[in-house]
Amino acid sequence: MSDIHATIDAVWRIESARLIAGLARMVGDLGAAEDLAQDALVTALERWPESGIPDNPGAWLMATAKHRAIDQLRRGKMLERKHGQVAYELEERERAAPDLEGAMDDYVGDDLLRLIFTTCHPVLAQEARVALTLRLLGGLTTEEIARAFLSSVATIQQRIVRAKRVLREARVPFEVPPERELPDRLSSVLEVIYLVFNEGYSATAGEDWVRPALCEDALRMGRILAQLMPEEPEVHGLVGLMEIQASRLKARTGPTGEPILLLDQNRSRWDQLLIQRGLAALARAEGFGGSLGPYALQAAIAACHARARTAEETDWTKMTALYDALGQIMPSPVVELNRAVAYGMAFGPAAGLEIADVLLEEPALKSYHLLPAARGDLLAKLGRSAEARAEFQRAASLTRNARERALLLERADRCGSRA
Repeated sequence: MSDIHATIDAVWRIESARLIAGLARMVGDLGAAEDLAQDALVTALERWPESGIPDNPGAWLMATAKHRAIDQLRRGKMLERKHGQVAYELEERERAAPDLEGAMDDYVGDDLLRLIFTTCHPVLAQEARVALTLRLLGGLTTEEIARAFLSSVATIQQRIVRAKRVLREARVPFEVPPERELPDRLSSVLEVIYLVFNEGYSATAGEDWVRPALCEDALRMGRILAQLMPEEPEVHGLVGLMEIQASRLKARTGPTGEPILLLDQNRSRWDQLLIQRGLAALARAEGFGGSLGPYALQAAIAACHARARTAEETDWTKMTALYDALGQIMPSPVVELNRAVAYGMAFGPAAGLEIADVLLEEPALKSYHLLPAARGDLLAKLGRSAEARAEFQRAASLTRNARERALLLERADRCGSRA
């Protein structure tokens, strides 16, 4: 029994996004579509242990959900808007397309795009976009999302319910945005996917420094988007960036989960398949010509690390040029801090510290632990151990991640022993 439930769970992860997307197109309401999909899942959990897994479980779930939608519309239990018309259209589709699997495949690409743009709609707060996208596109349970973001189940549930209500009240259409809105809307989608990836790559809080499952969810969503929007270079840029960064996951932690910094990692543990996939995605982004966007530039920076067999072989000079370009099109204190680190490696710690020191007055970085961490590293290389120790201690006091705090305190202690 546990094996078939595990299989059903796997089927749900694979099929839920396109199931909800297809239903949302049919009934015109995202919340109703999820309810119908969940009802179909419950029916599967009741029937499949006895009948076995259908040959095409996705089509079975869609057929079950669609029949329930027709029944509910007939009884008037769903939204008042166009009940009779929607029910009639559903029944007509069923008569016209007995091959449900084929019918689903005809729409699945457009439906998934509509779903992605809807869950990442800018009318929603950022945290709501993330939660709703993981729930409906990623197929995660509320409990899994709460655990990943160290929040309560009730909080995540309220966030998702509120997000669906906001979409409904704002009458957000279930559609791919028109061309004039596409750049801004796509930027919101890419931001959400990368936020999910980053939380997995370097957790902001908790006992674990990395959460690979979140990286895998973000990569899966990014790859889907790249298949659906093959002519968008920034989509390929984001996928390239995530593939290359994900290649380091196994090398980012030691035997007991302790963090290992990039330059100290055993590069033989880097996943070469992910690196090659990332470089190929970057090449696709570059192949469109013109200036690279922010995600493609960050992928190019990650590629400098991926192409170097050792830390010493890294082309830091090229990396500073890439950071200069990134700072021009996406100016931010965090980009400037990363530029300082690259300059410190390419031209010496004094050059990096000069850039980092300017950021001390930056309000956005007042509580950002990586600023004192970076300054501590540069100061240590300059032999200013007492100052470096103070910076590492400050960084440790600002981070909410237990593993990272331990690493920073260890670095502070090493500076103390050299003082």
